[in-house]
Amino acid sequence: MRSRAARVVVAAFVIVAIAACAAFLYRSEKQISADTASLRAFDLHAREATDALSDLRAGQQAYVAAGQGVTFWMPKVASTTDAVTTAIRSLRQSAASSNARAALDQAATTITDFADVDSRARDYLRSGQQLMAGDVIFTEGAGAAAAASRDVEGARLAEHQAFDRTTSQIRRQEAMALGAAAIVGVLALLTLIPVPAASEGEAAPLPVEGLADESSARIVQNVAKAAPRAPETPPAAPAPEAPVRSAGPILKAAADLATDVGRARDFHDLERLIGRVADMMDASGIVLWVGNTAGADLRAVLAHGYSPQVLARMPAVPRGGDNAAAAAYRTGSMQIVLSRPGGSTGGLVAPILTADGCVGALSAEIRHGGETSESVQALAMIFAAQLASVISPAAETAAPETKTASA
Repeated sequence: MRSRAARVVVAAFVIVAIAACAAFLYRSEKQISADTASLRAFDLHAREATDALSDLRAGQQAYVAAGQGVTFWMPKVASTTDAVTTAIRSLRQSAASSNARAALDQAATTITDFADVDSRARDYLRSGQQLMAGDVIFTEGAGAAAAASRDVEGARLAEHQAFDRTTSQIRRQEAMALGAAAIVGVLALLTLIPVPAASEGEAAPLPVEGLADESSARIVQNVAKAAPRAPETPPAAPAPEAPVRSAGPILKAAADLATDVGRARDFHDLERLIGRVADMMDASGIVLWVGNTAGADLRAVLAHGYSPQVLARMPAVPRGGDNAAAAAYRTGSMQIVLSRPGGSTGGLVAPILTADGCVGALSAEIRHGGETSESVQALAMIFAAQLASVISPAAETAAPETKTASA
């Protein structure tokens, strides 16, 4: 983006987006803090109400306990009942969830029932019916107090669950806000990155005559690099013509080779061509392996640089074998074996691919570490592609007889 005004507008938009996200996060965290304080207060009052209900049940049972006086416990139970009723009403007003309010309504009803039981127990005591009073206190009164305690505890748990749900929802909204702000920032950063203009001095790639696209031109240029070099001559003055034109004879040789391979009808016709390929790739030996799309074992059917006896002793290579030829046959991709200093030479294996799959492989031992050269690899792939039309009919029936080209 080159416009200064546009850059300022984008920067301002990013600042507004980040500020809005920060304000939302501040309000959200403030709400979570307020909800946490309310939950703590509710939890504390609920526990106090539960403790008061326990005292209420114990005080009522003291009516009929030996050594206890009703003149002390009756006023105590009455005041505690009023305190519990007030506490439950206060909890009902501060409850945030409908489940908690329903549980507290049930607790208030149970406290009313407890007050009725307490009144009946007092009537029995005034009339001297101690056993009837004890029966009412330990059955109906104790049950009512315990039920009210369970209702208060249920309300407390319902508040915790509602708090967890609300907090989780707020956290998700915060994550979405942060994600949106991050996306806006990244997009703005990409927009603000200056795009360099194309230099006037940059030279456009030169077209190659007779090729359909740039990739084909690159492959042919790599093939040209792999062709045998002419004897060195003293350097001449630089000519203004394009480099591609100076490679005309080499390109013609590569085109002639591709044409001759396309005209080959069987392996006899390939015997005179495989030597030319070896010279262009600087290969000490080349072996043509043939299988089929069904995965039959690879068999060496044609070679250059090996004696007939060596070719005859070459064993069949199974598709699942642990070597470069099997790997190329199995995966359909070129395999490269690097040379070792002072040891074995390097090599490469190009798969022979058809529309139905891989039907063989072309292996070559490359001298002077040329297996890593892109031009050598390109030439191997081109020759393997040309071989597909020649060996495909034979690969679908049976492996032909082994042929050996003269070295």
